Amino acid sequence: MFIQTESTPNPATLKFLPGRQVMGEGAVADFPSAETAGRSPLAAALFTIPEVSRVFFGADFISVTKRDGDWKHLKPAILGAVMEHFTRGLPLLTASAGESEDEGESYDAEDAEVVEQIKELIETRVRPAVAQDGGDIIFKGFDGGTGIVSLHLQGSCAGCPSSTMTLKNGIENMLRHYVPEVTAVEAV
Repeated sequence: MFIQTESTPNPATLKFLPGRQVMGEGAVADFPSAETAGRSPLAAALFTIPEVSRVFFGADFISVTKRDGDWKHLKPAILGAVMEHFTRGLPLLTASAGESEDEGESYDAEDAEVVEQIKELIETRVRPAVAQDGGDIIFKGFDGGTGIVSLHLQGSCAGCPSSTMTLKNGIENMLRHYVPEVTAVEAV
């Protein structure tokens, strides 16, 4: 098994590509701490490496975020854990598969049409680009009164130094262009 690695815009996160499906198209799983990794044998194994602070599974990749330490010392341990997991044929998740994008969404019923436009743009234009960088972005809400869209960043995007610029200069400008009701974007 050959596992490729790619850097991400977040210097604390590295993307691992095992050359096979991880979560499958459109599905993701985010483990922001060791305490949240109980439903995944692979995430739990990665958190046994002391420097690992976050694990994220995308369609065909695994993003690992480190607390500190040097990647040249961490990569062998991470590669070993990923390789052992897949060669042993262990399940990726032992409980419910993936995380629902609809969990915790908030918006008024009269804004449903605007929300569908926002979600469509996020799904077709934003998520594929963000996934290339080892992360994901999830719609969390829309306030029709203020025009503010709430988004949740996952994987390498969470805590990335350039995430604020991506939100404001990229996503916010695009949403404001296509959906006039949108005035701003915030991370939650």
